[in-house]
Amino acid sequence: MRPDHEFRTATPADVPALVALVESAYRGDVSRQGWTTEADLLEGQRTDADDVRRVVEAADSVVLVAVAPEDGRLVACCHVERRGERAYFGLFAVDPTRQGGGLGRQMMERAEEVARTTWRSTHLEMTVIRQRTDLIAYYLRRGYVDTQVRSPFPYGDERFGLPQRDDLEFTLLEKPLG
Repeated sequence: MRPDHEFRTATPADVPALVALVESAYRGDVSRQGWTTEADLLEGQRTDADDVRRVVEAADSVVLVAVAPEDGRLVACCHVERRGERAYFGLFAVDPTRQGGGLGRQMMERAEEVARTTWRSTHLEMTVIRQRTDLIAYYLRRGYVDTQVRSPFPYGDERFGLPQRDDLEFTLLEKPLG
């Protein structure tokens, strides 16, 4: 059992470590150590420093991080953004070597608390690649509902990666925060 992680708000100085964490959780061979990999669906980058810096510095936006107690490394993160009465959850990543131990659940609980208490959001919503049935099942177990609202994957925009199949699309999940 690992000691408790420190949770805090990310700063611009965290941007390089955040990009590396997100890439390690979703892309390439390192991501295959965990269960959240998208390596079979997408190649290329998941995010970049400009996009991460933008959400770290934006108004009505917070990026939460978990810091490893043993070495101060960022080992989990998520982004929460106010969107009217709702909040959006994204940029969720857990170091592949730490997945399955409850750290992701703790990060999600903190994100929900930020949305509920800071902005009085009524719902937290996110988009997930519909073909990620294991990841969607994880969110459903945590009280999220698949709204059945679909949106197309941005084929041709390499900022989102290089698709390895031609049927990708997003589904909107939401959770009431009442």
